[in-house]
Amino acid sequence: MKKKISLIVLATTLMATMVTACGGNSEPSSSTGAAGSGETKTLRFATWDTGDALKIEQDIAKKFEAAHPGTKVQVEAYADGFDQKLAAGFGATNPPDVMYMWDFPTYHQSLEPLDSYSSNDKELNIEDFYPGLFNYGKIDGKLYGIPAGFTTRVVYYNKKLFEDAKIPYPKDGWTWTEFQDIAAKLSDKSKKQYGFGVRAENDTYDLQSFVWSNGSSFISDDGKTIEGFMNSKETAESIQMLGDMVKNGSAVLTGGKGQQSGDDIFKAGKIAMWESGIWPLESFKTAGINVGTVEIPAFPGKPVKGVLAESALSIAKDSKQKDLAWEFVKFYVSNDSIKMRVADLPVRVSVVNELKKDQDPLYKPYYTMLERSSNTPAFLLNPKWNEVNRQLSAAVEAVMHGSNAQEVLNQAVKDSQRYLK
Repeated sequence: MKKKISLIVLATTLMATMVTACGGNSEPSSSTGAAGSGETKTLRFATWDTGDALKIEQDIAKKFEAAHPGTKVQVEAYADGFDQKLAAGFGATNPPDVMYMWDFPTYHQSLEPLDSYSSNDKELNIEDFYPGLFNYGKIDGKLYGIPAGFTTRVVYYNKKLFEDAKIPYPKDGWTWTEFQDIAAKLSDKSKKQYGFGVRAENDTYDLQSFVWSNGSSFISDDGKTIEGFMNSKETAESIQMLGDMVKNGSAVLTGGKGQQSGDDIFKAGKIAMWESGIWPLESFKTAGINVGTVEIPAFPGKPVKGVLAESALSIAKDSKQKDLAWEFVKFYVSNDSIKMRVADLPVRVSVVNELKKDQDPLYKPYYTMLERSSNTPAFLLNPKWNEVNRQLSAAVEAVMHGSNAQEVLNQAVKDSQRYLK
């Protein structure tokens, strides 16, 4: 994909793609770049990333331009305004050609189904992807996104704090009971040191891992029922556990108004354990923290479940140059491009094997948690989940500030039932 392609070869390749690889997606030859015309075609790519991650995406775009003469990739960094700008683009039938995507239930009607592209184009080598990653990009059986990167969630631990307290490092297969005991031993209010950090405003998406691991869910598998799920004994127990740790002093509340983020407190060496995805790992190393990672603990006698955070690439249904957009998507998820990306984890098995990521003690837990990430998130099960989630999110926040989990979840279910009718 990275090799230089002459204008003639490019035109031939893309024409062949139009005719044979992506049946039903034929376009005028002028949409496939400047081959033969001297015209530069601009491909718009929208991303939510900023900083170093954005710089890498811009570098990938430049490599694509070099491999596809006559093409200019316009990287549009929407940052925190991603959803608003994307929705405005779709509304005005002027969306970017390619975009990062995760919220398929909201946007899938504005996206191009990619089944024919992915199944007919052998260059994609779809068998090389971790198969579970494709479940998040499908709506009603149609594929709307190609996985570009992902992370599962693990527990980070500060090795120095464990060594100072002469506590063995945690190991995969540990339980939440063991976790809470360790957190209590590593907490010392006189030093403003805590065993764990609890987010004041949790993302309920992330909490699903805990709830699934305790044998429950926020919603039934058919997406129709929350009574007995969102307020089940097991769900309440999972959420209450975090609130109780704040209350008994073995955890500190983080990230609320006037409070430091958990990442920052961990980097300051004041939190022994912190639960998160891959995102802060490099900053922990830079801060000089001797950090380890371990799988999420288990509830006694129950299997651990993980939850994915995934970045996928999608093509706008209104794009006027879908074949060129598909070429960019393929390039973006090629082995060479994936190796450039460090803000999330490789989605191709061959890259992971080559880099031995799954054998590195720091990265191995992310991949074992991937094997445990087979449950379907609530937002993919019901199109009204956003409305329900507002009640759930308020209830969870109340628990972190001392409310009883069972009581506030019962109320959240009552307040949410009207959205499911």
